[in-house]
Amino acid sequence: MPTASSNDPLHGITLEKLLTTLVAEFGWAELAQQVPVRCFLYDPSIKSSLTFLRKTPWARAKVEQLYVNWKGGS
Repeated sequence: MPTASSNDPLHGITLEKLLTTLVAEFGWAELAQQVPVRCFLYDPSIKSSLTFLRKTPWARAKVEQLYVNWKGGS
């Protein structure tokens, strides 16, 4: 039986891959403008940002939405 595909645009994308992709595409400065959080504004790193985003659901949701919008939502 074929497996039904997920309607979730983030299916199979880890938070680390998502963040790394956004940083490569936009850079930290643009991310900080889109989602103004301290971990993007001051001495940003993937590690510190992942720690913050995993503990802060509203910030994670904004970053995920930015990724979905950038990818076209599909």
